[in-house]
This record gives sequence, structure tokens and C-alpha cells, in this order.
Amino acid sequence: MDVAQLLSFLGGLALLVVGAELLVRGASRLAVSFGISPLVVGLTVVAFGTSSPEFAVSLGSALGGDADIALGNVIGSNIFNVLFILGVSALIVPLVVKSQLVRFDVPVMVGASVLLVVLCLDGRLGRFDGIVLFGLLIVYLVVLVRKSRRETTEGTADFEAEYSETRPGSLVNGVLILVGLGMLVVGSNLLLDAAVAFAEQLGVSDLVIGLTLVAAGTSLPEVATSVLAAVRGERDIAVGNVVGSNVFNILGVLGASAVAAPDGVQVAEGAIVFDLPVMLAVVVACLPILLTGHLLARWEGTVFVGYYVAYTAYLILAATEHDALSPFSRVMLWFVIPLTIVTIVTSVVQARRSPA
Repeated sequence: MDVAQLLSFLGGLALLVVGAELLVRGASRLAVSFGISPLVVGLTVVAFGTSSPEFAVSLGSALGGDADIALGNVIGSNIFNVLFILGVSALIVPLVVKSQLVRFDVPVMVGASVLLVVLCLDGRLGRFDGIVLFGLLIVYLVVLVRKSRRETTEGTADFEAEYSETRPGSLVNGVLILVGLGMLVVGSNLLLDAAVAFAEQLGVSDLVIGLTLVAAGTSLPEVATSVLAAVRGERDIAVGNVVGSNVFNILGVLGASAVAAPDGVQVAEGAIVFDLPVMLAVVVACLPILLTGHLLARWEGTVFVGYYVAYTAYLILAATEHDALSPFSRVMLWFVIPLTIVTIVTSVVQARRSPA
């Protein structure tokens, strides 16, 4: 580890923290200025902005003919977003989830994931598939804005009361958002480059780096934004950022990549057999958990983070063909996963039986 790498790591971390602060502050205040709820801003402006690294990496990879990175980046980022980011945010403060997310946005995320799996079954995301995905993104955005215009949420009213005297103009808020996004992108690149250099010095293979650091690294803006939003009490942005990012990654990032790539995005058999089902299982797991009183509790956040650690461990063991892979897989398959399912089902039943 040399001084330049250490400075790159620390500088990237600082940019992420400051950029996330500016983005959350500007987006929250801009929501009030335009009569749009913080939840919708988190689902759109913040989510799409923090997904810009995924967009750049996947689109560039698709145009360069490296389909594994284009698709793997989105799949890995979506798994990371739900398990790690929501999990860590819930550990900081239990996330009370608005009913709109449970009724509309989370089902949209699940539906987009199911659609992606279906479209990938033939081994290719073609140009027509990309047009369908990107068209659905436009429809989703239109519906979101119209719903927000019709409904005046409590979150917007509370925020407006808090900032009624000190809120700056829309132009200033827009500048804060743009500056914050820029700092997030630059900071994530610096931090990711330094992390990759550290891993290479430790002798970790390029495959393991791609399976872990690239997907997690392009999600660093989401990490900084959601965690800081949770700390600041902007829970709508913390949760909306993750859900919106996942929707944008599938419909926007992969949709644009499939349209722009000359031969579409080729889908490896390994992605169809393992990675896509894992992504689908992760987003589907959000439904029963959020049904328990529209709350992501700390213990559930612990489960999410634990599963991400287990998923990463599996990737590393599989990539290195380690002897521990077989016993690790058996423990996960026959003990940890069933126990988690039973716990979640029990929580849902108790929540349904408890008085409102």
C-alpha cells in the first residue's frame, strides 16, 4: 500500500460523505419546492443519480463487447443494494416504510426483476428487449410523478414545516444536487480504484475483484446516500433510493445497454442458473419483511447484512475453488436459509394477527 493509494482511498471516502450530504439536503428541499414528496425524489432524482456509476460501467462494457461485466454489474449491484445498504441503514435506525412502497414501488421492483429473468432465459438481451425495458421505465416515472402530484404526504408537510424559513431557492437546491452527484461519482471511482489496487497487492484474482468490488464499488454512492439519509432521519430517501436504484438498474441501465450494444447483451449460462435467481430471491424477500408493519427492523437489517456476507463468501470460495465451498453450501442450504424463512413467516403471521 503506497501513499498515493491511501490518499485516493481517503479522498474518495471524504467525497462520498460530503457529496451524499449535499445530495440528500438538496433533493429533500427540492421536493418541497415542487410539491413532490421526498419519497418520490428518493425514487427518482436521488436513485437515478446515484446509479450513474452503474450506468457508465454497464453501458461502456456493453459497447465494448464485455457482456459479463454489463449484466453482472447490475445483478451484483441490485443484490448489494437490498442486502447491504438496506441492512446497514436499518441497523442505524429502523426504517418505517410508507405504504406506497409496499403497494406499488416494491412490487414494481419485483416485477422488473421477474421480467429481466424471463428476457434472459434465451441467453440474450436484444435491442427489442432493451426498448421494452426502457419504455417501462418511462411509464414508471410518469406514474410516480402523477401519484405524487395527487397525494400530499405527511413527510412533505413535516419537511416543509421544518424548512419553511430557511429553505433556499430551487436553483440553489438544483446546484446542491448536481454538485453532490458529481462528488459521489468521483469519490466512488477513487475509492474503487484504491480498493482494487489493495486487492491486487493481496493476490486476489481479477475474477473475485469483478464479482465483489466492481458491483459494490459502483453502489458506493447509494451506500453513502442511504446511510446518511437514515442518520438524518430522511427514511423515505434512504429506502426510496435503494428501490429506485434497483428499478433504474434493470429498466434504465440494462435497457440502454441492450439498445446501444451492436449485438445486444449476451447472458452467460452461469448468470441464468445462479446470479439472476439470487437477485430475484433477494428482491422478493423484501415483500414479506415489509409487510410486518411496514417496518424494516434492526434484526431484519442484521439478517440482510449477514446474507450479503454469506453471498460474498460463496462467490470467493467458488471463484477460488476452495475446499470449504461444499460444507459452506450445505450449511446455508439446509440450516441458515430454512431458519430465516421460518423466522420471516412467523413475523408476518404475528404482524397479521396483532391489532392495528
